[in-house]
Amino acid sequence: MMKILLVDDHALFRDGMRHLLQQLAENVEILEAGNFPDGLKLADQNPDLDMALLDLCMPGSEGPVSIRLFRQRYPHISVVVVSGEDGRGNMEKVMNSGARGFICKSSTSPVMLSALNLVLSGGVYTPPEMLQRRGIEDESDIDPKDGRSPNTNEYGLTPRQMEVLKNISRGLSNKEIAAAVNLAEGTVKIHVAAIFQTLRVGSRMEAVRVAEQLGLVGSDSNG
Repeated sequence: MMKILLVDDHALFRDGMRHLLQQLAENVEILEAGNFPDGLKLADQNPDLDMALLDLCMPGSEGPVSIRLFRQRYPHISVVVVSGEDGRGNMEKVMNSGARGFICKSSTSPVMLSALNLVLSGGVYTPPEMLQRRGIEDESDIDPKDGRSPNTNEYGLTPRQMEVLKNISRGLSNKEIAAAVNLAEGTVKIHVAAIFQTLRVGSRMEAVRVAEQLGLVGSDSNG
């Protein structure tokens, strides 16, 4: 039995999400709340939640600050923000607050399902809009003319993402990678999400396996 908390102040949106969430598994129990305080109460009462889907702007919520609060109180619950507030600044704040994903409400059902499955499998979902905009890659990886990275390899990974990928293959956590490559942990998380999406994997173990198959890490021929 999969148990998911859905917190959003729009009943019509919750109705649509309920139908979508039922497609994640055969048995899905969905708990609903229309404001942030009620969402906290349900999380208190259901410590076995697999995932919490939280709106960013709803009664009782202070946006990313509330997301951080939820993560601190329930670190074992994967939090995904589903919001219409899809500016890059909000996305960055949410991901830095500990969320495992940010899904725009304008996303299609297949995109939402794919994102939620990625999070449930242990991955982190970052919307493509966030990965494609300036400010995500390090300055050294960005073409100053258009803010895009010109230095991706044949598999679509930037030098910084390759550096993060090699550290993932060494078994390092995001926090350890951040210290090793001198980046903020939230930035490392974004790079990891980009790697997962580029390699089309849902976990660190899968990423390492695919990277080894492609010769990106642990290849005798490439050293």
